Amino acid sequence: MSVAVIDRNDVVLRGKLSAPAELRTLPSGDTLVSFRLTVRRPEPQVRGRTTDTLPCITYDRALQKRIAAWQAGDVVEIEGALQRRFWRTPTGTTSMTEVNCRRGRKVPRSAGADARSA
Repeated sequence: MSVAVIDRNDVVLRGKLSAPAELRTLPSGDTLVSFRLTVRRPEPQVRGRTTDTLPCITYDRALQKRIAAWQAGDVVEIEGALQRRFWRTPTGTTSMTEVNCRRGRKVPRSAGADARSA
């Protein structure tokens, strides 16, 4: 059986943009846009945190342009995959797990309101 049949790494999230997106140029010369998406945890919550803020990125230039127009508080939906990215710092190697987005769209206010009341 091939690995493609066994493994699946698909993420679909709908939530609020916690702050404006940031464009960064990596030491490799690649550019990425990073942003943080706040999503509610599944019900029921007995106590503790009710939301998570998840780091998201994209290398896709067309998607980067759309994301640049999003504002903090906008309800957005993204599709992508989890990835762990590594890089060197003055104190050693570090890493971060994030959602690498391949699609994204701003959700119209009426659809966002429907999702929050569900």
